[in-house]
Amino acid sequence: MLFVPAQRWLTLAVSGAGLALGLVLQALGLRSVAQWTWAAATLPVLLVLLAEIVTSLRRGDVGLDIVAALSMSAALVFREELAAVVVALMYAGGQFLEGFAERQARREMTALLSRVPRTALRYRDGALEEVALDLVAPGDRLLVRRGDVVPVDGTVASGLAGLDLSALTGESLPQQRAVGETVMSGSTNVGEAFDLLASHRAAESTYAGIVRLVEAAQRSKAPMSRLADRFAIVFLVAIMALAGGAWLVTYDPIRAVAVLVVATPCPLILAVPVAIVSGLSRAARHGILVKGGKALESMARVATLVVDKTGTITEGQAGLASVAASAGRSADEVLRIAASLDQASQHAIARALVAAARARGLALAIPSDVVEAPGEGVEGVVEGRRVAVGGARFVAAHLACPAAPPAGKARTPGAVSVAVAIDGALAGELMFADRLRAGTERLLRDLRALGIARIVLATGDRRDVADTISAGLGFDAVRSELTPDQKVLTVLSERKHGPVMMAGDGVNDAPALAAADVGLAMGAKGAAASAEAADVVLLVDALDRIVPAIEIARRSRRIALQSVYAGIGLSVVGMIAAAFGAITPVQGALLQELIDVAVILNALRALRE
Repeated sequence: MLFVPAQRWLTLAVSGAGLALGLVLQALGLRSVAQWTWAAATLPVLLVLLAEIVTSLRRGDVGLDIVAALSMSAALVFREELAAVVVALMYAGGQFLEGFAERQARREMTALLSRVPRTALRYRDGALEEVALDLVAPGDRLLVRRGDVVPVDGTVASGLAGLDLSALTGESLPQQRAVGETVMSGSTNVGEAFDLLASHRAAESTYAGIVRLVEAAQRSKAPMSRLADRFAIVFLVAIMALAGGAWLVTYDPIRAVAVLVVATPCPLILAVPVAIVSGLSRAARHGILVKGGKALESMARVATLVVDKTGTITEGQAGLASVAASAGRSADEVLRIAASLDQASQHAIARALVAAARARGLALAIPSDVVEAPGEGVEGVVEGRRVAVGGARFVAAHLACPAAPPAGKARTPGAVSVAVAIDGALAGELMFADRLRAGTERLLRDLRALGIARIVLATGDRRDVADTISAGLGFDAVRSELTPDQKVLTVLSERKHGPVMMAGDGVNDAPALAAADVGLAMGAKGAAASAEAADVVLLVDALDRIVPAIEIARRSRRIALQSVYAGIGLSVVGMIAAAFGAITPVQGALLQELIDVAVILNALRALRE
């Protein structure tokens, strides 16, 4: 049971004040008044508890809070008012401590929710107006001031954006975005004010999606917690049998009261939620959004990883692989001229070409007289020279005479060739390919070290592309040319080796992500469908976060089980001692609450690195 904060404060204050006042009255020799005071302080806690139990029973939930109600009621009936108020105080205190622990554990995820912007500054008719976030539409120009949280996804329209992405991705260093580059909603502007051209509505933006995932994670209930509820009846029967047996054998009802008091409440209902939520919060600090306790616990037991290729183990976009220049020309010069012309194109390969030239520090010229043939190539003038960049047939049409491509590296399967002509002569050939993510080989080794016994590559790409990418990485199996339903079958077939995690980023991966025991999506750049279908979303574009995700899941589950086993073991010992008359009801109450405090504090270890 979870009180709302006001109830927790009130019941804790009433039971604490009643206990203190009763002790003072007893010290003054007013024992009868003290007993009535303790009983009166117990009743509010008992009544609230009974109301919660009735509500739970109507939902079909049988919880171990019944034991707390029975112990308080039995203590009052058999005139053990001091034990009753101690149980009431300790129970109210335990619930308050549990709430405090959960608030601490949820701190990182709650921070995401609290940062949701409500309004935006929009340019309209030469002036700025503050509008509700729901009124922002794609194409609106917004002003993002220093310190503002970016309200919607978009691109930088003017200025240089300095952004803090730590709340979203865990990246510690600010990132810069120039004009035309994309900006993720939910990032914080730590630089000068800049203009943002909205590309999505607020409800469709990255941050809104993350918030929805967080809210879903906070509503989730861990399967271990559900397990506690399912076994509540068994545990309750065992407690009643031990308490009733002690009463029948000794004819002493106080022993039965002591047994009930020691069993209040079971550490299982305290330790598991705190440890699981702590794990969720710690994962969020690493840019790993886990959609609740079920996903966290399933991830702790994963034995097989099925991983997509494009955008998962590869970067998911074309990158410059090689430059082959014709005789008398340098590779950098060919790249610089081609990139200068391609600044006028929005084609994905053109953008990759320009990015590659800028990454090499090449100074690009301004093109003129640009004409683009969509899907084929671009021609224009760069520094007084006539340049054509595009596919082989497009560039061949601009050559003064046929020419063979310059000798270069052997073409990589799946690579894209871009030819370059300058003043009617073939100048060079640029090769673009989807490159393997840096550190992929080490990631796979680390996963093996964690005990992931089987790693399978599943991709829709051709067999030769899949074989080239996977060469030397040590995959146990490579499945290529898969349709979405075949990816699902691959996941299901791998279950014979143990629980399966599927990692992917595309819309075509969504069915397999949903079918896996744990679906993991690359949320930073992946499709919204994959993020919605997945159980775990990486908010930073780094596949190596899988390793800390699994480590956090295993540690949280291990700590939860440690707390449960230790807490229940000590409770059972205490109940047996109470049944033999070695512990009084008051001593039993104090002992059990010490156990509860210990298991909650132990569960909070899941928050620490």
